[in-house]
Amino acid sequence: MRDVEISDEMIRLGQLLKLSGLVEDGTEAKEVLEEGLVTVNGAVETRRGKQLTDGDQVAIEDEEVRVVSS
Repeated sequence: MRDVEISDEMIRLGQLLKLSGLVEDGTEAKEVLEEGLVTVNGAVETRRGKQLTDGDQVAIEDEEVRVVSS
C-alpha cells in the first residue's frame, strides 16, 4: 500500500483514482467504478463522487492506496 497525499480535508473518489495513477483518466475511472472493481475500506464502491478523508483506503485489484491529508 502506498500513501497519496492530498492538500484538502477530503477528495472525491474519481479524483483520487486519477491523482494516484490507479486510472489514466475520468473515462477509465467511470468504467472501473461501474464494473465494481473499486473498493473503499474493503467495500465495493460505485460512486465517483464518494468523499474520501484521511485514512481511507482505496483498492483496484492488487493495487491499494491510502489517503493522507497534509
